[in-house]
Amino acid sequence: MKSNLLMNFTVDKETSTVNVKREFNAPISAVWSAWTEPEILDQWWAPSPWKSKTKKMDFTEGGRRLYAMIGPEGQEHWAIADFTSITPKSNFKYLDAFSDSEGNLNIDFPRSDWNVNFSEQGNSTIVDIAIKHDKLSDLEKIIEMGFKEGFTIAMEGLDKIFASKDK
Repeated sequence: MKSNLLMNFTVDKETSTVNVKREFNAPISAVWSAWTEPEILDQWWAPSPWKSKTKKMDFTEGGRRLYAMIGPEGQEHWAIADFTSITPKSNFKYLDAFSDSEGNLNIDFPRSDWNVNFSEQGNSTIVDIAIKHDKLSDLEKIIEMGFKEGFTIAMEGLDKIFASKDK
Protein backbone atom coordinates (compact mmCIF):
# COMPACT_ATOMS: atom_id res chain seq x y z
CA MET A 1 0.00 0.00 0.00
CA LYS A 2 1.66 3.20 -1.17
CA SER A 3 0.83 6.19 0.95
CA ASN A 4 -0.65 9.26 -0.74
CA LEU A 5 0.39 11.35 2.25
CA LEU A 6 3.06 13.98 1.82
CA MET A 7 6.61 12.74 2.35
CA ASN A 8 9.45 15.10 1.44
CA PHE A 9 13.03 14.07 2.10
CA THR A 10 15.72 16.62 1.26
CA VAL A 11 19.42 16.85 2.00
CA ASP A 12 21.14 20.22 2.39
CA LYS A 13 24.86 19.57 2.02
CA GLU A 14 25.72 23.21 2.77
CA THR A 15 24.32 22.93 6.31
CA SER A 16 24.77 19.13 6.73
CA THR A 17 21.04 18.85 7.41
CA VAL A 18 18.39 16.33 6.41
CA ASN A 19 14.84 17.66 6.22
CA VAL A 20 11.91 15.30 6.42
CA LYS A 21 8.39 16.64 6.07
CA ARG A 22 5.65 14.07 6.58
CA GLU A 23 1.88 14.25 6.74
CA PHE A 24 -0.18 11.97 9.00
CA ASN A 25 -3.88 11.31 8.75
CA ALA A 26 -4.50 11.98 12.46
CA PRO A 27 -5.08 14.90 14.84
CA ILE A 28 -2.07 16.66 16.35
CA SER A 29 -2.71 15.21 19.83
CA ALA A 30 -2.47 11.63 18.48
CA VAL A 31 0.65 12.37 16.43
CA TRP A 32 2.34 14.11 19.38
CA SER A 33 1.60 11.08 21.59
CA ALA A 34 2.99 8.70 18.97
CA TRP A 35 6.30 10.61 18.98
CA THR A 36 6.57 11.16 22.74
CA GLU A 37 5.11 8.11 24.52
CA PRO A 38 7.37 5.03 24.61
CA GLU A 39 4.46 2.55 24.41
CA ILE A 40 3.47 4.00 21.02
CA LEU A 41 7.00 4.91 19.84
CA ASP A 42 8.08 1.28 20.21
CA GLN A 43 5.30 0.19 17.84
CA TRP A 44 6.70 2.15 14.88
CA TRP A 45 10.13 3.71 15.49
CA ALA A 46 12.12 0.81 13.99
CA PRO A 47 11.70 -0.03 10.30
CA SER A 48 10.04 -3.45 9.96
CA PRO A 49 11.18 -6.25 10.44
CA TRP A 50 13.20 -4.51 13.16
CA LYS A 51 11.56 -3.68 16.48
CA SER A 52 12.11 -0.77 18.85
CA LYS A 53 12.36 -1.36 22.61
CA THR A 54 12.57 1.53 25.07
CA LYS A 55 14.52 0.67 28.20
CA LYS A 56 13.72 3.98 29.87
CA MET A 57 12.35 7.33 28.84
CA ASP A 58 12.02 10.64 30.63
CA PHE A 59 10.31 13.01 28.20
CA THR A 60 11.32 16.25 29.90
CA GLU A 61 13.89 18.92 29.06
CA GLY A 62 17.18 17.39 30.18
CA GLY A 63 15.56 13.92 30.11
CA ARG A 64 16.58 10.96 27.99
CA ARG A 65 15.20 8.04 26.04
CA LEU A 66 17.39 4.93 26.02
CA TYR A 67 16.22 2.40 23.46
CA ALA A 68 17.30 -0.45 21.23
CA MET A 69 16.59 -1.36 17.64
CA ILE A 70 16.25 -5.14 17.68
CA GLY A 71 16.82 -7.06 14.48
CA PRO A 72 15.10 -10.23 13.25
CA GLU A 73 18.04 -12.32 14.51
CA GLY A 74 17.96 -10.63 17.90
CA GLN A 75 20.86 -8.23 17.24
CA GLU A 76 20.60 -5.02 19.30
CA HIS A 77 21.63 -1.49 18.29
CA TRP A 78 21.29 0.87 21.26
CA ALA A 79 20.70 4.60 21.02
CA ILE A 80 19.90 7.60 23.18
CA ALA A 81 17.86 10.74 22.66
CA ASP A 82 18.74 13.60 25.03
CA PHE A 83 15.81 16.04 25.08
CA THR A 84 16.99 19.65 24.99
CA SER A 85 13.71 21.53 24.47
CA ILE A 86 9.99 20.69 24.60
CA THR A 87 7.04 22.87 23.60
CA PRO A 88 3.95 20.64 24.07
CA LYS A 89 2.13 19.63 20.90
CA SER A 90 4.26 21.89 18.69
CA ASN A 91 7.99 21.14 18.94
CA PHE A 92 10.69 19.14 20.66
CA LYS A 93 14.43 18.94 20.14
CA TYR A 94 16.94 16.29 21.05
CA LEU A 95 20.46 15.07 20.49
CA ASP A 96 20.50 11.58 19.02
CA ALA A 97 23.40 9.16 19.37
CA PHE A 98 24.31 5.51 19.28
CA SER A 99 25.16 4.09 22.70
CA ASP A 100 25.51 0.86 24.64
CA SER A 101 22.66 -0.72 26.63
CA GLU A 102 23.54 1.50 29.61
CA GLY A 103 23.38 4.73 27.60
CA ASN A 104 27.14 5.29 27.28
CA LEU A 105 27.87 7.21 24.08
CA ASN A 106 29.31 5.31 21.10
CA ILE A 107 31.83 7.85 19.80
CA ASP A 108 32.45 5.86 16.59
CA PHE A 109 29.19 7.28 15.25
CA PRO A 110 28.13 10.91 14.86
CA ARG A 111 25.51 12.59 17.04
CA SER A 112 22.72 14.43 15.29
CA ASP A 113 20.58 17.32 16.42
CA TRP A 114 16.84 16.73 15.81
CA ASN A 115 14.30 19.53 15.64
CA VAL A 116 10.78 18.09 15.33
CA ASN A 117 7.87 20.44 14.54
CA PHE A 118 4.16 19.57 14.58
CA SER A 119 1.39 21.53 12.87
CA GLU A 120 -2.24 20.78 12.12
CA GLN A 121 -3.52 21.12 8.58
CA GLY A 122 -7.21 20.38 8.25
CA ASN A 123 -7.78 16.81 9.42
CA SER A 124 -4.12 15.89 9.20
CA THR A 125 -0.90 16.73 11.02
CA ILE A 126 2.39 17.74 9.43
CA VAL A 127 5.61 16.68 11.15
CA ASP A 128 8.55 18.73 9.89
CA ILE A 129 11.94 17.45 11.02
CA ALA A 130 15.38 18.99 10.61
CA ILE A 131 18.25 16.65 11.48
CA LYS A 132 21.53 18.56 11.67
CA HIS A 133 24.94 16.91 11.66
CA ASP A 134 28.25 18.46 12.69
CA LYS A 135 29.83 17.78 9.33
CA LEU A 136 28.89 16.60 5.89
CA SER A 137 30.76 13.29 6.24
CA ASP A 138 28.57 12.47 9.29
CA LEU A 139 25.45 13.15 7.24
CA GLU A 140 26.74 11.04 4.35
CA LYS A 141 27.51 8.15 6.73
CA ILE A 142 23.91 8.12 8.01
CA ILE A 143 22.49 8.26 4.45
CA GLU A 144 24.78 5.36 3.41
CA MET A 145 23.48 3.36 6.38
CA GLY A 146 20.02 3.55 4.76
CA PHE A 147 18.47 6.27 6.89
CA LYS A 148 16.06 7.47 4.19
CA GLU A 149 14.75 3.98 3.42
CA GLY A 150 14.50 2.97 7.07
CA PHE A 151 12.81 6.18 8.18
CA THR A 152 10.33 5.97 5.29
CA ILE A 153 9.34 2.43 6.37
CA ALA A 154 9.00 3.58 9.99
CA MET A 155 6.69 6.45 8.94
CA GLU A 156 4.49 3.94 7.09
CA GLY A 157 4.37 1.88 10.31
CA LEU A 158 3.02 4.94 12.09
CA ASP A 159 0.37 5.37 9.36
CA LYS A 160 -0.81 1.82 10.11
CA ILE A 161 -1.23 2.69 13.81
CA PHE A 162 -3.42 5.68 12.96
CA ALA A 163 -5.39 3.67 10.38
CA SER A 164 -6.11 0.90 12.93
CA LYS A 165 -7.46 3.52 15.37
CA ASP A 166 -10.01 4.66 12.77
CA LYS A 167 -11.56 1.21 12.46
